[in-house]
Amino acid sequence: MTQIPESHEPGVASRRYAFLVAAGIFLSRVSGLVRDRVFAHYFGLSATADAFKAALRIPNFLQNLFGEGVLSASFIPVYASLLARDDDEEARRTAGAVASLLVLATSILVLIGVLGAPWLTYALAAGFSPEKRELTVRIVRILFPGVGLLVFSAWCLGVLNSHRRFFLSYSAGVIWNAAMIAAMLGWGRHSAQDRLAIILAWGSVVGSTLQVGVQLPVVLRLLGGLRLSLSRQTENVKTVVVNFFPVFFSRGVVQISAYVDGFIASWLPTAAVSALASAQLLYTLPVSLFGMSVSAAELPQMSGAVGSESQVGEVLRIRLNAGLRQIAFLVVPSAAAFLILGDVIVGAIYLTGRFTQGDVIYVWGILAGATVGLLASTLGRLYSSTYYALRDPRTPLRFAIVRVALTSILGYLCALPLPRMLGIEPRWGVAGLTISAGIASWVEFHLLRRTLNRRIGRTGLPADFLAKLWATALVAAAAGWAIHRYWGNRILAYLYFLPAWLRPILLAVLVLGPYGIIYFAGTWALGLAEARALFSRFLRPTRAAN
Repeated sequence: MTQIPESHEPGVASRRYAFLVAAGIFLSRVSGLVRDRVFAHYFGLSATADAFKAALRIPNFLQNLFGEGVLSASFIPVYASLLARDDDEEARRTAGAVASLLVLATSILVLIGVLGAPWLTYALAAGFSPEKRELTVRIVRILFPGVGLLVFSAWCLGVLNSHRRFFLSYSAGVIWNAAMIAAMLGWGRHSAQDRLAIILAWGSVVGSTLQVGVQLPVVLRLLGGLRLSLSRQTENVKTVVVNFFPVFFSRGVVQISAYVDGFIASWLPTAAVSALASAQLLYTLPVSLFGMSVSAAELPQMSGAVGSESQVGEVLRIRLNAGLRQIAFLVVPSAAAFLILGDVIVGAIYLTGRFTQGDVIYVWGILAGATVGLLASTLGRLYSSTYYALRDPRTPLRFAIVRVALTSILGYLCALPLPRMLGIEPRWGVAGLTISAGIASWVEFHLLRRTLNRRIGRTGLPADFLAKLWATALVAAAAGWAIHRYWGNRILAYLYFLPAWLRPILLAVLVLGPYGIIYFAGTWALGLAEARALFSRFLRPTRAAN
């Protein structure tokens, strides 16, 4: 049997890195939820909200293409490998060259984005009225320069992650959200919605600048200075550039899928675009918090695996299977909660100001549709990271194209013709978009797993493990639903003196608290190692104190 080096065994260090990533993402996402709650208070699901959400989506296309995902796949494997070989000088040279090329490319695209904002807006939100489209164009032009800065922030993330400085890189987004929250709180009471949307866009640019500013000093210290160069002559820079393009197109086609959804939603009644964006913020939370945390922690570890092809394959298989279990342990209860208790979750985040109870039910329906593919899309992130560690970004690209094609075809059918055929309100077509995206995610996941299994051996989750997770999550969700329906409102009736904005938050605590306790206690009772590890982590400080 092949001996696996200790440094490549998934253990305490790996779990610690995943915890740091998760902690950083958690803080960033919580601040994002606070930002969206304040946004909901001032904008609700209005035409202005549609315009801002659409505008924010358009330049984010650039951020997601050139940012974290592409750099994780093309830059981190090369840079982390150089660090593993103690070749610090070449690592510094490679980082400087990649930074220079990235700044040049994004500067050109930002300029194109600012000048071409009217055409981009029309291409991606053609269903908007002329007034709504004009406001969207103004916001896009303001946002684009800030997004260019966020791309450079993603380069900082690549350097920090390779040096195992996970927390700072993933928590830096708190500053961006804080700047936008400050803009809304500072001008929200005295500004009309359209004017406030413009002010909020400028707040986003300020936040982008601050986000880069907090990371850059640490990055420069780790690099020992930054040598900017446009040279592509070294083998390592060439490798990054060569790997960049297939990953760029892979991320691009995935982003196209999201923009196809936005384009179709723009033809649905007012509020469809902003409701879809509100639901997306929630259902991407477990993808980012659990899928990204494990994938980001594992990619540098996998990329540093050395040995023969069979030895590297065994290292990757062991780490992949352990990571899949960690992800599923936390994503399965997330999916069950979104499906059965989604109204409680949506209400806790958004039910305030202009956001009504009817809006809560609307977003819950979209969120429930997203649970179809939540597990597949999250597990797929780790499979893609394994391909990137093997320096093979082309295989995920092929499967991403399949996913986008399916999402586009099914999304159109489920969002527009199908509701009309079934006599369903047109606005519910947006839930068809999330369902179709979930189906496509399962197809992509199956292709990723099947192809990788042929290369490194059998991977995946045992059926009995998944059965235990789903059974426990559904029992816990049923208990949470019972508390909500039979006791939650009665308890709140006794607390009539509480302000209206606090009541849905308290209801979420009363419902989701027992839900989480029942799930984790149930998985612990079933003997799942992930639950035992979680309990031991919390009990360890207590034992040490005794």
